Amino acid sequence: MTDLKAVDFFCGAGGMSYGLQTAGIKILAGIDNDRSCKETYERNITDAKFINSDITELKEDDLCSLLNINKNDDNLILAGCSPCQYWSKVRTDKTKSLKSAFLLKNFERFIAHFRPGFVVVENVPGLVTNKKQSILPDFIEFLQQEGYAYDDGVINAIEYGVPQNRKRYLLIASRLTENISLPSPEHNPNLVVKNYIGIANGFNKILAGHRDDSGFLHSAAILSKENLKRIQLTPKSGGDRSSWKDDKSLQIPAYIGKDNIFRDVYGRMYWDRPAPTITTRFNSFSNGRFGHPDEDRAISIREGATLQTFPKHFVFKGSNMASLARQIGNAVPPEIARRIGAHIIKIAQNG
Repeated sequence: MTDLKAVDFFCGAGGMSYGLQTAGIKILAGIDNDRSCKETYERNITDAKFINSDITELKEDDLCSLLNINKNDDNLILAGCSPCQYWSKVRTDKTKSLKSAFLLKNFERFIAHFRPGFVVVENVPGLVTNKKQSILPDFIEFLQQEGYAYDDGVINAIEYGVPQNRKRYLLIASRLTENISLPSPEHNPNLVVKNYIGIANGFNKILAGHRDDSGFLHSAAILSKENLKRIQLTPKSGGDRSSWKDDKSLQIPAYIGKDNIFRDVYGRMYWDRPAPTITTRFNSFSNGRFGHPDEDRAISIREGATLQTFPKHFVFKGSNMASLARQIGNAVPPEIARRIGAHIIKIAQNG
């Protein structure tokens, strides 16, 4: 048993919260400005509040009143996994995500006010590699001035129990001990797609466009006539668009003569390899190597969640498939979060 408790900032559907909870840490609340995550979060995180608020507008005293938490509580963990589109390598409209780039500064306010025993930050590696604009150095300087020791680095989910090549920035800090570290990576050759999805793992064969109205959500996106032909011509387990590049009716204009760029787009997953990074568009065949290894469709909503290490009983609620995929793709894989939680418990117990 542990007396540790956590508040999960930018909680989304609750991947971080669920993992910490599984490790034995009590979750007090998740905070997010996306109300569409509320029902998913509350269905899965025991006795936790979902605070639907923009962190830039949320006041420290308001959080204190809502959760009855105190300053300088050695057992309190503040976790911040802020939206990361601005720092991502994925090509997006940076003007829309600019506001999210500096949410870490707002997270600082709550750390300075409550001075929790532990702080966790999880984000994209771009937070480290974008030297010119990153606010990370200022954040780390702030932690040190507040008396926190820390360890940080870029980790790959495949070394932390997740069947995905998914690189992330991770920081763990504490004001209770100088003996601070990240969880140790480990190699596990069993973290491959065939051990998570497919008939042997409880996923029946389905067609593109299949709708699963049960809570299992084994639903697959509709494919256009052209995309159905494309995936039918794509070799099983790892095939890519080179198999139909010479078919003028199927070739993508943007890739004519550019077969060596973005090779994963319109590709199938490999059975015997980890999955690629599960993004917010993982249910779309045209947005990455998200084709099923065998079946002529993109992976389903539940298959994506399983590759993110959400348990099959985890309940997702959303108005449509795009909302569900966004919740899943944005989430911290629960197994990474569980390992973070278990590691913090050890640090708290051993000093």
